Amino acid sequence: MSLDRRTFLKRTGGAGAAFIASRLPVPGTVSAQDMTVRPDPAAKRGGTLRYAVHNAPAHFDVHQSGTVANIGPQSPMYDTLLRRSPKDGQTIIPDLAQRWEISPDGKKYTFHLRKGVKFHDGADFTADDVKATYERIARPPKGVVIPRTPLFATVGDIVVVDPHTIEFRLTEARPKAYMLGAFASGWNIIVRKKTLEENQGNLRQVMNYPGTGPFKHVSRKDKEIWIMERFPDYWNKGLPLVDKLEIYHFLPFTPELGASFLSGRVDYARLLDPVTWRRAKEMPGVTAANFNQSVIQAFWTNMQKNKALADPRVRRAIHLAMDRPTLIEVVKDTAPMQVGGFVYPFHPMSTPRAELEKKLGYQKDVKPAVQEARKLMAAAGYAQGLRNLDFVVRDIPTFKLWAVAIQAMLKEHLNIESNLRVVQTSVWFDEAQAGNFDLAISAIVSTLMDPSDIFSAWYGKDGPQNYSRWTNAPFHDIANQVDRELDDNKRRALVRKAEDILENDPPLIPVAYEQIYDAYYNRVHGQNPSTYFGIYDVVRWDQVWLG
Repeated sequence: MSLDRRTFLKRTGGAGAAFIASRLPVPGTVSAQDMTVRPDPAAKRGGTLRYAVHNAPAHFDVHQSGTVANIGPQSPMYDTLLRRSPKDGQTIIPDLAQRWEISPDGKKYTFHLRKGVKFHDGADFTADDVKATYERIARPPKGVVIPRTPLFATVGDIVVVDPHTIEFRLTEARPKAYMLGAFASGWNIIVRKKTLEENQGNLRQVMNYPGTGPFKHVSRKDKEIWIMERFPDYWNKGLPLVDKLEIYHFLPFTPELGASFLSGRVDYARLLDPVTWRRAKEMPGVTAANFNQSVIQAFWTNMQKNKALADPRVRRAIHLAMDRPTLIEVVKDTAPMQVGGFVYPFHPMSTPRAELEKKLGYQKDVKPAVQEARKLMAAAGYAQGLRNLDFVVRDIPTFKLWAVAIQAMLKEHLNIESNLRVVQTSVWFDEAQAGNFDLAISAIVSTLMDPSDIFSAWYGKDGPQNYSRWTNAPFHDIANQVDRELDDNKRRALVRKAEDILENDPPLIPVAYEQIYDAYYNRVHGQNPSTYFGIYDVVRWDQVWLG
């Protein structure tokens, strides 16, 4: 079941607010000795960890991906410059960079890299690999689209000082928590310069490219299982603690995933449906945890393909016609969801839940919102509604349930008729990117909870996840100010102004915000998922042990 904001914050100790604060160590003073992940003294070594997460990836390029289908199975094979601590999912700690400095003007980040690090193929890790990785992320080659590119929009020169020192020189300063969070993102894995050169900067079809991570590839059976083993030359001596990692592919929130856990086939299950999760919670020897997910569930309106959908009044009408409490009820036994707008509802800079629920489009009584929606449709010249909209639906249980409900709401409230077209996940993203839809429902991820990330990636002009091809000059101006403003109070005021614009000129139609339901047998030690935000930064399994 979905938790209200107050209950969630109480249970997690305010994890959402803590995430944005990041609890950053003082730049330049972090050492490998005091912050790097170390083995638990009580840990037992050996054994096989069986982990179930999401469906199989459509391709293998983690940088180009936006789904846990990639980072779930692949991240144990890779490292990042910095990382978030697996102890709390929030504190930024060293990884391949053992320490760093930030210049007083906030425009230069210097990373001091570990020596003696090896890739799985035996090659030495150097600053050249970091440069090649980040040149690709910040400035992707033609034909490559990386959702995290906007995070590094102000990165100018990336300078290799020596084989183990690298500088990122920014054209203008950004909030330190934002930049360090970007470098710590689990998405920004370090890959070999040679690997990128050999594959023309595109790794979509390269299944086993070398990393420096705690586990290395053994075998993979498509759509079923990915098997890895402990990397004996891992730089972080003593880790990982298990010898073998088996990652099983299951669609999220499905009975098949739930059955795999309840039957003991897997040790740890992520993205469980609420019914299974509640059963697991009552089982002896099992821990059930929940935390907020770093995605928005939404549907997009193609402004370039459909003239009517290019009209802000029509899109606002569609936004108001959504009965969000009912949409959450529709999937309550399939996936845990909560009402929210255009910014994470648990973010300290967004409109507070109590205030949001007073606005049209979020009220439990939808009649006033529907009345306003019909007026907007009439004013736009579409009082009789719309016909034959192509509604592309991602083939996941929640989206299929929602699509039917949304189709009915649009017909009943606005006389908008649509035809549902269910497609596989990989096809959905291809269709969305190509603009082959009128309406398209799915979920998209953010790397950070920070508004600067979602404003650029989700809503930015030419943003990698702006599937509606939406532009709004006043919004983009405010978003630029949010990027540059270092004062949190001033940023909050700007974010609230931006929310007002998004409400009246929607770039997408928000449906809900997801929570993650995990369960694991108590023989699994070393995880603390209840304090995480999202599932993308703390999935390496290096510190986990079985006992």
